[in-house]
Amino acid sequence: MHPAVERLTALIPPTGPRHSRDWPGVEQALGTPLPGDYKQLVEIYGGGVFDETVWLLDPACPDEDYELVAAAAERAEVLACLWQTEPVPDEVRDTGARVIPWAYVEGSGAYVYWLVRPGLKPDEWTVMLNEGRGPGWEHHATSCAPFLLSILTGEAESGYFSGLLSQDHRFESNDDVLE
Repeated sequence: MHPAVERLTALIPPTGPRHSRDWPGVEQALGTPLPGDYKQLVEIYGGGVFDETVWLLDPACPDEDYELVAAAAERAEVLACLWQTEPVPDEVRDTGARVIPWAYVEGSGAYVYWLVRPGLKPDEWTVMLNEGRGPGWEHHATSCAPFLLSILTGEAESGYFSGLLSQDHRFESNDDVLE
């Protein structure tokens, strides 16, 4: 198990059963393999929301707003339009680079993305955060599980999460929240 996923499960013990997904089908739909730490998070927790703030996108969510493949298609279209008038982040200007969302920040319009660069394996992808209602982007030189853990523990150096999350950490699954 990825060390950050292990720390997350100690911080927020999963309450439900493991959630098997059709990873080959998901990866085919996205056109790329996915990072192992993300797949572990989804297998352990399923989709849902951490501390009523950070939604983990799930490829099996019945709600398209929180379903990984649908969100990736929607965000690609939105960003293509935005980047006709707003600056493209330097990290994405590389030939063949792109971003794929893996989390959504409740109430802000912000998405957390993987920065996918040619020549990098999925476990080497880093995190990009877009403020959602403006052109601001943050790059974090870490993968998704360590980034999520740093947000929940208050260790993240981000202008978007200071004071947002509670000290009583919890995870609510899509099954409980999206009825």
